[in-house]
Amino acid sequence: MANTFKLTSRDNVPAIAGTFEEVYDCPDSTTSVILGLTLANIHTAQVTASVKIVSLTNQTGSVANTTSHLLKDAPIPVGSSLEVMAGNKLVLNPNDRISIDASVADKVSVTLSYMEIA
Repeated sequence: MANTFKLTSRDNVPAIAGTFEEVYDCPDSTTSVILGLTLANIHTAQVTASVKIVSLTNQTGSVANTTSHLLKDAPIPVGSSLEVMAGNKLVLNPNDRISIDASVADKVSVTLSYMEIA
């Protein structure tokens, strides 16, 4: 099994405020460990941001996972950033996704660092 450290960044999300935009989709036959997720406000006013995990994974002996929020309508002041993971780790199974929304279109910059195990 190969471990590969990766970075995904988006200059400005979401394309439409109120509509979650996918920033990462865990590949087939891969497990990903999310190491860090930072959201930066690039607007001239405060914005709020939400981050959700969409999981379709069936766990042994339980029902399928569903959508859950890591962050919901959190304020990000002008010129500030928000570290969503704050030293924690998150494991994604194949086809699990991270999506981000904000109160204003194209005004949140995203940096996601992770390790893929394939």
